[in-house]
Amino acid sequence: MIISHLYATLQKYCQIYAAFFEFCFFTGVRPGEAMGLKWEDVDLDQRSATIRRIIVNRAPEERTKTKYHRVVLLNERALNAINQAQRMATLRRMASKSAHPVSAFVFQPSKGGLWINEPSVTIRHFKSALKALNIRERRQYDTRHTYATMCLMSGMNPAFIANQLGHSVEMLLSTYAKWISSSSDWRELEKLPPRVEMAQNWPKTDTKA
Repeated sequence: MIISHLYATLQKYCQIYAAFFEFCFFTGVRPGEAMGLKWEDVDLDQRSATIRRIIVNRAPEERTKTKYHRVVLLNERALNAINQAQRMATLRRMASKSAHPVSAFVFQPSKGGLWINEPSVTIRHFKSALKALNIRERRQYDTRHTYATMCLMSGMNPAFIANQLGHSVEMLLSTYAKWISSSSDWRELEKLPPRVEMAQNWPKTDTKA
């Protein structure tokens, strides 16, 4: 809903923010990591992106929050976000090169600059969409929480999800387990065998011992 609204209401280069949030919602990367993503980090053949830098204090740093690079697999929605960003980069190349320089960064801001240098740029569009859709206020960082809970509730392997997010499995479960619905809890319970050996079938013990 939020992403559709952004694509429908933002015009021309501003649609880069719709692509930005689509990528965040469907990869679980931190907003600062998405801001720091370069075209050289994206492998469309392998449907993956390497997260190796983050925007800090308005500048890119060749590290992530956890100080380790990681490879994130791209689903169809994440690939669509990349394709939309490519479309806008092509529009820039077709325009005056001096007025619209093309950046090495995937999510180039609409008004000057080669990368999104601070969260307020994207937060403004995010909050505007929430207000228009009558959705309670939330942080743009919650795109990451949304991705994590969607994956958990779909029954994905926690180790895979943790790797995508750049978490340990322990941190993933302690942070997001409370987001899993009660229906998911019942699905886990249903994994038990349908019949359990009753006490009378257990090996007899010597009552005289």
